Amino acid sequence: MSDRPAATGFRRHVPNALTLARLVLAAAFIWVLSVYRYPATNAWALHVGIDLFIIAAVTDALDGYLARRWNAVSVFGRVMDPFADKLLVLGAFVVMAGPQFWSAELGRQSTGVSPWMAVVILGRELLVTSIRGVMEGMGVDFSASWTGKAKMIVQSVAVPAILLLVILATSGALETGRAVAINAVIAYLVTAVTVVSAVPYLTRAMGAVRGRES
Repeated sequence: MSDRPAATGFRRHVPNALTLARLVLAAAFIWVLSVYRYPATNAWALHVGIDLFIIAAVTDALDGYLARRWNAVSVFGRVMDPFADKLLVLGAFVVMAGPQFWSAELGRQSTGVSPWMAVVILGRELLVTSIRGVMEGMGVDFSASWTGKAKMIVQSVAVPAILLLVILATSGALETGRAVAINAVIAYLVTAVTVVSAVPYLTRAMGAVRGRES
């Protein structure tokens, strides 16, 4: 428990307002990308999508910081903050693995994100969320580990980077094959980091279960 007095008035509502804003931004981001078709249909959507994602990512860092600084952590924030994060990131990878980013010329995704990668990233989140729910139901502290936070940072950097490379490729500023190859490396890296980040959670959960059974 924090020694600071609980926030009151305006400060008490700011972190939750930022979380709600991120939910709206995530929905807008997903919709904007969904109207894009590679290579040039509604190309504006890529630029707007990058802006929306970056703003949403900034609110993620800001609402958590303010909630801790002002002692304004709430039940709403504990539930909706991770939900907003997952909606933003998972939505991004699902859309980037979709048909609107398919390059008929290269016969692959222009984003480098294959559907199986989106499934793996989604599966990791479902697994860790399920484990966290069971462990906290058992009274075990299952707060986020440093690997989970690192995973979020990597994903948050990767999404705008991938979209920027698509913009560079379709505008002619970068050779298409090279841009897609770089995107593929980024996508594989994100997928690997996402999978590895689940290991500490699995280890902690197995340790907690053994402790209960012994």
